[in-house]
Amino acid sequence: MLLKYFYDQKLAHASYMVGCQRAKVAVVVDPGRDVEQYLQMAEREGLQLVAVAETHIHADYVSGARELADRVGAKLYVSDEGPAEWKYLYLDDYDSHPMHDGDHFMIGNIRFDVMHTPGHTPESISFVLTDEGGGANEPMGIFTGDFVFVGSIGRPDLLEEAAGLQGTAEPGARDLFKSAERFKTLPDYLQVWPAHGAGSACGKGLGAIPSSTVGYEKRFNPALQFSDEDAFVRYILADQPEAPKYFAVMKRVNKEGPAILGAGHHHKMLEAGAITEAIKSGTVVDLTPSPEFAKGHVPGTINIPLGMLAGWAGWLVDYDRPTYLICQPEQLEEAARVLHKIGVEEIKGGFDTDEIRKSGLATEVYATGTPADLAPSIKAGDVKLLDVRSNDEWNEGHIEQAEHRFLGRLPTVLDQIPSDEKLVVHCRSGARSAIGASVLQAAGFKNVVNLTGGYMAWKAEGLESVK
Repeated sequence: MLLKYFYDQKLAHASYMVGCQRAKVAVVVDPGRDVEQYLQMAEREGLQLVAVAETHIHADYVSGARELADRVGAKLYVSDEGPAEWKYLYLDDYDSHPMHDGDHFMIGNIRFDVMHTPGHTPESISFVLTDEGGGANEPMGIFTGDFVFVGSIGRPDLLEEAAGLQGTAEPGARDLFKSAERFKTLPDYLQVWPAHGAGSACGKGLGAIPSSTVGYEKRFNPALQFSDEDAFVRYILADQPEAPKYFAVMKRVNKEGPAILGAGHHHKMLEAGAITEAIKSGTVVDLTPSPEFAKGHVPGTINIPLGMLAGWAGWLVDYDRPTYLICQPEQLEEAARVLHKIGVEEIKGGFDTDEIRKSGLATEVYATGTPADLAPSIKAGDVKLLDVRSNDEWNEGHIEQAEHRFLGRLPTVLDQIPSDEKLVVHCRSGARSAIGASVLQAAGFKNVVNLTGGYMAWKAEGLESVK
């Protein structure tokens, strides 16, 4: 048996290829939309990719299941559990096997048994793997999807938080408790292969280790230490990270079937002169490092450095309008890959950063200042201080004069921000507030300052804060 691990650092997403080397066939578990990596690996290992197994309808990235079914005829093994509104709607177009608790399927000599493990979502299933080709008659491990992570468990409130399905969080939490109790009955030696690692918003406190065992998680996973259902429900619904806005879009896209990108899908660089029309018709994202963006950028553009694109584009890009990028040519396809994977479909192309700078169109700047520079005017109330950190960070401590405006929701509260005052924006270190400064400027707030070093620098200089 062959087991390959694929990890997308930008989205904290793990997927797996399981191959039977005797039968020369393979399945991918929870594939992302960037399917070339699986096809290349299968070719390198001399395997035919014949199937996809998906644990649930994902909310945080666009699945590659349909892409692989369309490209290479992969058979789809997906959940048929849960209520009617949680059924895949595109299966009739492909070879597929909707699965229930207790079902199994074979990939060569490797057996996959299905466990219904609802809670994170109603249809969530896990796959228990047994390597019969290697002579085993007991399972080796379990693909848990977003059910059990290393050191955490999948949050049950996403449907309510992200999709607005009121009244679903607590019932989901109670389903999750029952699923967790069932998980505890599995053999301790089973390996656990989850679909996410540290940084994912699908749970709280996810570990950075790729895999674990059932026994280790039973002993040390905080979410598996409860025997009282009500206590578990209170624990799992508290202190979850903000659910990105685009998660609601992902559920619909993955249920109805994502658009097929196809082999050779790529994007083009555009003439600098077209940027004015691009700003009018869509969202223009400048991938330039924030210190450079502050010194000169095209009015109307927003700044999300490439390394932060996966985390913030889903909050700040308008999904109903085309997206353009300002980037180095070699960054274009990686940025487009990230955007496609979070469901941004209409990517018109990229403008060369150097050409834009030479064009004379980068006429706008914003100021920066250290805590020592800005503290007197902040304390005197001469400026409006906006804190764009998360709720948890705000609750742990904040600057007394600050107003909390979480970065992801900043575009929705612009009408509550005074346009005639000087705005100082801060976060923990100055990176997210730089994005916030660009969002404000693009919306017409021209007198904007980024607090360099953020709250950490404020505290390091011994300035006052409150809780």
